[in-house]
Amino acid sequence: MGKTIIISNRLPVQLQIGNGSITAMPSVGGLATGMKSVHSGSDSLWIGWSGLTDEEIPEGMGPKIDKALAEHGALQVPLNEAEVEGFYFGFSNRTIWPLFHYFMEYAEFELENWEVYCEVNQKFANVVLEKAEDGDIIWVHDYQLMLVPAMIREERPDVSIGFFLHIPFPSYEIFRTLPWREEVLEGLLGSDLIGFHTYDYERHFLSSVRRLKGLEVSYNEIYVDNRTVKVDSFPMGIDYDKFHQAAKKQGTSKKKDQSDLQRRLDLHRETAPDSKLILSIDRLDYTKGIAKRLHAFLYFLNKYPQYREKVRLIILAVPSRSNVPQYQLLKREVDELVGRINGELATVSWTPIWYFYRSVPFENLINLYTSSDIAWLTPIRDGMNLVAKEYIASRTDQSGVLILSEMAGAANEMNEALLINPNNFEEIADSLFYAINMPIEEQQARNTLMQKRLARYNVEKWANDFMDSLKQKPEKVATTITRLLKGQVWDNMMSSYQIAKNRLFFLDYDGTLTGFRNDPQQAAPDTRLFELLDRLSEPEENTVYLISGRDKDTFQKWFGHKNYNMIVEHGVWISENGEDFRMLEQVKKDWMDKIRPVLESFVDRTPGSFIEEKNYSLAWHYRQTDPDFGNKRATELTTVVTSLIGTDNITLLSGNKVLEIKSGNVNKGRACSQVLVQGAYDFVFAIGDDTTDEFMFEELPKSTFTVKVGRDKTNARFFIENNRKVRDLLAGFIHV
Repeated sequence: MGKTIIISNRLPVQLQIGNGSITAMPSVGGLATGMKSVHSGSDSLWIGWSGLTDEEIPEGMGPKIDKALAEHGALQVPLNEAEVEGFYFGFSNRTIWPLFHYFMEYAEFELENWEVYCEVNQKFANVVLEKAEDGDIIWVHDYQLMLVPAMIREERPDVSIGFFLHIPFPSYEIFRTLPWREEVLEGLLGSDLIGFHTYDYERHFLSSVRRLKGLEVSYNEIYVDNRTVKVDSFPMGIDYDKFHQAAKKQGTSKKKDQSDLQRRLDLHRETAPDSKLILSIDRLDYTKGIAKRLHAFLYFLNKYPQYREKVRLIILAVPSRSNVPQYQLLKREVDELVGRINGELATVSWTPIWYFYRSVPFENLINLYTSSDIAWLTPIRDGMNLVAKEYIASRTDQSGVLILSEMAGAANEMNEALLINPNNFEEIADSLFYAINMPIEEQQARNTLMQKRLARYNVEKWANDFMDSLKQKPEKVATTITRLLKGQVWDNMMSSYQIAKNRLFFLDYDGTLTGFRNDPQQAAPDTRLFELLDRLSEPEENTVYLISGRDKDTFQKWFGHKNYNMIVEHGVWISENGEDFRMLEQVKKDWMDKIRPVLESFVDRTPGSFIEEKNYSLAWHYRQTDPDFGNKRATELTTVVTSLIGTDNITLLSGNKVLEIKSGNVNKGRACSQVLVQGAYDFVFAIGDDTTDEFMFEELPKSTFTVKVGRDKTNARFFIENNRKVRDLLAGFIHV
């Protein structure tokens, strides 16, 4: 295995030149922190610009800079002022940044800047090529370097190349307006793996590839130049422990050790104990929606005037690109809005807005996170928004409320936050009202879930996940086909039912007797279902079994008051005539400790998915995920689990938006067979909706009326269109 080469616009090192010497200090940014686990030891090299132009470096200092950087495993790409202006301030930040954030009116399409962008990308690629060797893994970062992967690929097709975009990728309709759109796509497609924060960005990219390049795209794989480019989403995390531990430490600090800001915040608490602090932290950037947020705050105070003098908004606007005219105009607009709102509404004892325009040290950041009751973050468009995650990580008592724009990438992972449309002032005002009045128990319940997720999928895990995926070969996916219970077929079945003396029914539950719910526990039986089951079970000729992958405790809770026959957990347990459950099969569960971490890793990277742990099986549910993304992840998980279980007697079942791993000697078919031998049945009926029911269809006698719910490929003799018609079918038996 070769070394790892990381490439980014800026190195993770800050240089200071003074008195003929160079001081190199590690940066503390999110990327620098996240890449620690990758950029360590002698087998890693980080390539980027030092932050100093050629003109800023004193004559003869070049070798000293190289030496200082080498001590941090870094190598610089030298840039002059003209290159920085055209490449960074020009094309990167006046073309790509506004366009990719949907601010088309700010995007400039200057040919000269594009040409400099190409030249500088080639400079980066050349430095990489000088150091690249067989077996190396190369990871390129962000929108400033989108041409680099193809430039490296052209010279070194043997190395593995990954690219991660830290900002949104826009929709096809936006991206197509870029004059050099195909060149950018070609640059990115030089990668083996392209990563995004969210599935939406991934989907937009794939759409542009399909429509602009006409390339074959299968799920998350693109076929180009006789090779496969894998595209995936990796939601970037934070250094959770750093923020959580700093917040804990601050909570135990003595008064004399506190910062001036903390003393001011404490004084506010003492003088206005019932007042709520609302925190807003952003770079001063038009994508962050700060001006719109101020208008929304005024709207809130006018709609709910009872909260005047009861809330205070703290705005921390971190200076950004202050030499760019658009940012200067934005600064002036924000300054004027803050002044107007404070001027109109302030009283002798109350200033509605505390406004800070500056960068703050880490300690002050923790002061603000721990002292604020509400974090209010409403970007118009944001690749991720790590501030939202930092705020939640800093709430050591799990109190506090996060109001987050649904336009932020972090919203996909933080469903427990109050998600709002940043353009809807009515919704924002109501969310602020709800947040102010949210019971502490609800705050803690929401934040506990988010903290667990953030602690597990931290920034180091994000980096390692990307690297692990880059080292893997893309996998292929499989597809299935389909086959109706009506007319003469229906009449024949009803005739057989009427003349039969001993009838047996196997009825699957989820997706058959009832529809699916995002939360499986909400799919409880209703009154009509109980009536149908009671009447179907009433004739002494009929024996009815409910058969399900559900756990026995849930079925006991739902059906325990009835004398139904039940088979649960795919055939592990059986209850007949209202008796206690007994085991049909003896199964092992020692394999669960090996599989559980794999499922957890997929939960981390698939927002909306969750694990259900039963007595003898593990299920990964993805009904609440984005449909396309969930299907893609299910395909990946199937591949991973299949390789893990090997020759062990363990089976992976693919259900409706669920993958379940269980003992291989247990399935619905075996359970049905054991019931079948107990009596001489002359009419057998079985119905189910997913692949777990295929065992039942295969095992039962050929004469059985096996019915598949839906049109998927099946071993059943017949199918019915959907689960809504299942109850009509059962009513047909009752009324025949």
